[in-house]
Amino acid sequence: MLTVGDKFPAFNLTAVPGGPEGLKGEFVQITDACNEGKWKVVFFWPLDFTFVCPTEIVAFGKLNGEFKDRDAVVYGVSIDSAFVHLNWRLNHEDLKTLEIPMLADIKRELIESCGVMAQQAGAALRATFIVDPEGIIRHVSVNDLSVGRNPQEVLRILDGLQSDELCPCNWNKGDAFIKA
Repeated sequence: MLTVGDKFPAFNLTAVPGGPEGLKGEFVQITDACNEGKWKVVFFWPLDFTFVCPTEIVAFGKLNGEFKDRDAVVYGVSIDSAFVHLNWRLNHEDLKTLEIPMLADIKRELIESCGVMAQQAGAALRATFIVDPEGIIRHVSVNDLSVGRNPQEVLRILDGLQSDELCPCNWNKGDAFIKA
């Protein structure tokens, strides 16, 4: 599995765009070169039309404005096709207003390049990567398939990374830093 300090892999994936555009049935290509100069939060979920996954996807989507305010983009990725992503968005009430793109890694290239394949399930683990503007991984977390992650914690970690300061346990944006 890739870790902190590694270069995030190159990718070129078909996606259902976020926002109202994503409900029109037109797909876009998203690559590692898109949104150059921005922080990227890339999170993987196992499969569409499941139970835990939409709770995480919706939670990341609700924080999209917060991530944008921090000059970061959020990409959600699974092994499902763009057609499956679109169908899920169209038929899941909470996903209809999703503001982040859903990337289709049907060949499992990005999932395998990142080393986050759950071999028994044949799908991605619940992995999250925070990647800096130079493409370097600055944070990685991975949950078992049965446990959803906390996107608010991902935002807190992004704040800490962007501060370039020493941040104590439970630090939040606006709190004091540790003085060395």
